[in-house]
Amino acid sequence: MDSARLFRSTAVTLSAFGLLVAGCTDGGTTPFASASASRAVASAEELKPFYGQRLRWRGCGVPGFECATLRAPLDYAKPDGEQVKLAVSRVRATGPGRRIGSLLVNPGGPGGSAVGFLQGYAGIGYPAPVRARYDMVAIDPRGVARSEPVECLDGPEMDAYTQVDQTPDGPGETDLLTASYQRFARGCAKRSGRILPHVSTVETARDMDILRAVLGDRKLHYVGASYGTFLGATYAELFPSRTGRLVLDGAMDPSLPTSELNRDQTAGFQRAFESFAADCVEQSDCPLGTRSPDDAATRLKAFFKRLDAHPVPTGERRPLGEALATTGVIAAMYDESAWPQLRDALTRAMKGEGAALLALADSYYERESDGTYSNLMYANAAVNCLDQAPAFTGPDEVTRALPAFEKASPVFGRGLAWASLSCAGWPAEPTGAPHRIEARGAAPILVVGTTRDPATPYKWAQALAGQLATGTLLTYEGDGHTAYGRGSDCIDTAINTYLLQGTVPPDGKRCR
Repeated sequence: MDSARLFRSTAVTLSAFGLLVAGCTDGGTTPFASASASRAVASAEELKPFYGQRLRWRGCGVPGFECATLRAPLDYAKPDGEQVKLAVSRVRATGPGRRIGSLLVNPGGPGGSAVGFLQGYAGIGYPAPVRARYDMVAIDPRGVARSEPVECLDGPEMDAYTQVDQTPDGPGETDLLTASYQRFARGCAKRSGRILPHVSTVETARDMDILRAVLGDRKLHYVGASYGTFLGATYAELFPSRTGRLVLDGAMDPSLPTSELNRDQTAGFQRAFESFAADCVEQSDCPLGTRSPDDAATRLKAFFKRLDAHPVPTGERRPLGEALATTGVIAAMYDESAWPQLRDALTRAMKGEGAALLALADSYYERESDGTYSNLMYANAAVNCLDQAPAFTGPDEVTRALPAFEKASPVFGRGLAWASLSCAGWPAEPTGAPHRIEARGAAPILVVGTTRDPATPYKWAQALAGQLATGTLLTYEGDGHTAYGRGSDCIDTAINTYLLQGTVPPDGKRCR
């Protein structure tokens, strides 16, 4: 695939609640003071200096793009206190036609770099008619990438963390797993204590409204994918009268508690694997056999079990064990174009050569060849652990939930249940809670769902469209995570028409 499509496919690779990001603790850390005060907001008059600031645009080193820095309060209850500096980038509308305004984009995560997504894909790869009429704009959310990034571990520490056994076979391995969570959380508290209590989705949505005003737009126009749908819906809830054309692609259901979100997502990965397996057994090079999808699942589980006991070499100091192999397989579930790569990687790994499957895992974690990592996983944990209370508070709760997770996914359920222990004992107290988002008074909002989406199950899009007072559901009948730009002319035409004309498709429209 071309580089723009590759960026589009990988830029939304984190699920809404980061099942593979076992980045929180089971205890052993000292919480910061409650950040609940961040729910309070200063008056419009007190925030006026932020809304009235002027951006100084400069070159980015990327042809055609400009960059600037936006200032926002660290704590919206204390606008006279500390500030955060947020990275912004844009590419001007190309014309012809009347400029509509700015179109903000967010690729999801949480933790994905919106600026990177803009410069690597959206600003050059979105449909030309959309780029002609909008200035394409991105802001890295607070704590992400170029915007005062959350940091937790160094490269070798993160290497060790990603190899920890996520399917403990007894108290000893459970203790090792929870200890790794504690080390991760202590690292976040040590390296990012200032910003850690202030990276919630609500605060980021408020930052977006400052940017809207500074850009001179009366309404916010926005395309958000995956977690970006929760961010967009939160903006509409906070500022319904300022909400313009919002596309929420690969939607979350904000009304569900974390435990249900994680279990639903586990089932989503199972459905994605079943689609992969059904295709694989029809291929001559399928490493999981050619009998049936059920037999393929059985063989993959058996392979994971072998790796748990006997990792295979990769040509590096990091052997391929069960944890990294599972991550590599799940990474390929986000886009069906990765299925041939996964077949090859599994074939090699089953013959004792783990490098190709390790490369898939590294792409998920955004690990560079020099052993460094982006801050994707650190920001993911930090945002998720502020936005909701933990799914589980300790190993006993995970153990009780294992049957439900394994029913949701015989292949991935056990590991994803233990990964759901994240956020227990996180050192910054949560400031959010599950609730319906209705955004009454907002302009029509377009919610897009994919029927076999692994990371944001289709029923979440149905739920969000039903909650939003002005929500319209657009359905893509297919595989992969999110729908816009995936190759469906029906989907792309409906979204482009909405962005350019403000006209939503008929509610319930289905596309292939």
